[in-house]
Amino acid sequence: MGKQKIKADTTAEAYLTLLADRGVDYLFGNAGTDFASVIEALSKAQLGEAKAPTPVTVPHENVAVAMAHGYFLATGRPQAVMLHVTVGTANGVCGIMNAARERIPMLFTAGRTPLTEEGLPGARSIYIHWAQELFDQAGMVRELVKWDYELRNLEQLETVVDRALTIAMSEPRGPVYLTLPREILAEKPGDFIFESPSSRNPTLAGIPNPNAIDQAADMLSKAKNPLIISSSYGQNSEDVAVLEKLADQFAIPVVCYRPRYVNLPTDHSMHAGFEPGPKLGNADVILTLEADTPWIPSLHKIGPDTKVIQAGVDPLFANYPIRGFRSDLTLSGDSAAIVKALSDAMSADKDRIATTRKVVAEEKLLLQDTQKALLERQSVGGPMEYPWVAHCIGQAMNADDALVSESQLPVGFLGSRPPGTVFGTSPAGGLGWGNGAALGLQLADRSRRVFNVAGDGSYMFGNPTPAHFVGAALELPICTIILNNRMWGSVRKSTLGLHPEGAASRLNRSPLTALEPNPEFEKIVEANGGYGERVDNAEDLPGALERALKAVDVEKRQAVLNVQTSYDDAQALADARR
Repeated sequence: MGKQKIKADTTAEAYLTLLADRGVDYLFGNAGTDFASVIEALSKAQLGEAKAPTPVTVPHENVAVAMAHGYFLATGRPQAVMLHVTVGTANGVCGIMNAARERIPMLFTAGRTPLTEEGLPGARSIYIHWAQELFDQAGMVRELVKWDYELRNLEQLETVVDRALTIAMSEPRGPVYLTLPREILAEKPGDFIFESPSSRNPTLAGIPNPNAIDQAADMLSKAKNPLIISSSYGQNSEDVAVLEKLADQFAIPVVCYRPRYVNLPTDHSMHAGFEPGPKLGNADVILTLEADTPWIPSLHKIGPDTKVIQAGVDPLFANYPIRGFRSDLTLSGDSAAIVKALSDAMSADKDRIATTRKVVAEEKLLLQDTQKALLERQSVGGPMEYPWVAHCIGQAMNADDALVSESQLPVGFLGSRPPGTVFGTSPAGGLGWGNGAALGLQLADRSRRVFNVAGDGSYMFGNPTPAHFVGAALELPICTIILNNRMWGSVRKSTLGLHPEGAASRLNRSPLTALEPNPEFEKIVEANGGYGERVDNAEDLPGALERALKAVDVEKRQAVLNVQTSYDDAQALADARR
């Protein structure tokens, strides 16, 4: 550990130097008048006279936050976002909720309306500096972030930055919020001395008490029908191998319910699909792994004698206002460490294991036959079905390609994907995440292709014009596939689920759900030099994907396929009741 000394023209320069020293690669920004000293410091860095994260101009706040989200998923390193005072913060709240519920660390910052009306550098100078101020700017996000603070002076700068980053990275991880008053950023510190590297480090998740592990291992070892349900397990792709070993060694079926990552590759012998309902009634011991909603109590019922073990860094999801899932044993700690400890502590019931292997293998063969027949039926005609679209995308993907899904894409039809290659939207469901997250993933690793699959509604929420602007400016050739059913399909499904025989069921397009007349989405990307194509028929999709990927791989351009998909009320009603 040593001391670093720089001559800083402003506090903003010292702040950006610290971020760069602490491993922040990018500052995703949507600028306003509060950025003056930040822009001056970034300009100095571009001239080679200072150090700072690389600035990325993002013309909408939701895209900026999602880019930081995606970048972390690829690298494991938190990034910085800076938005314009209160109004910018307000536009970024949706992305922050997504990050909070999926435990994504980031330094979420905003300028602060000038504190003083005159007399200091950075004092109020234009009319908006009065109306934009709130009594409690951070109150907009306080319930969603782990920590919030306002920088008061230069002397505390290093402590504030390190505290922000260490709290963000401490388990359970999440975003933090820091406001930066314009006068403070404009101060002239002269010499600025700081420690490098930082002596402050985040807390790591461990494993529960050994007695609790032994108790859980005993429950699972004696179970006749054990079951694992996972959702956000596998954010760290290296953790997947640990679950693969446990599930295979002890023949425990794993249901990946609404997965945000590859919890377990689908070709694993114990991958038991994506819906818990059919298996809950027979399960006598259920282990949930990073699953905030392991089943829907109004639709799915566990047996009266079923024992439930909830496991994860915060298995009870303490920041959810209400959540009443049964937990006969609760294991708090690093989820992969918990799985490994269970694997080491469990004993094998060879007869039960042999029976389970046989049953699951038969179920998987039946599923393969069912999927094959389904795809054959869906391979012609249009508008097309989601399973066929997923199958075609999976056929076009390379092994190390990444896919972001903010849609109803049935990922089981992609084929078996390696850990760290499929990313689903946060359980918060704040729409508009996918476009920016795909850009963040691509920015973090330009060597692999990134597919972005969005519904027509979520694509619009994702601010496609700003997103494609960033893709062109940074030369990030994302391949976007829009599943376009010309409606808010989830809203329609929810309505039919609650009122299956109501008035809405008698309308082809019920109020507030139709997205018609439908825009020519494929033309939006063309305004930023990308390739766009509308695809109406199933048999045309493989060729369209080939043309889109030529634009991506050879021409290094973004591509958008506007894929016309069908919507089946009967299927939607069945889905709503699962």
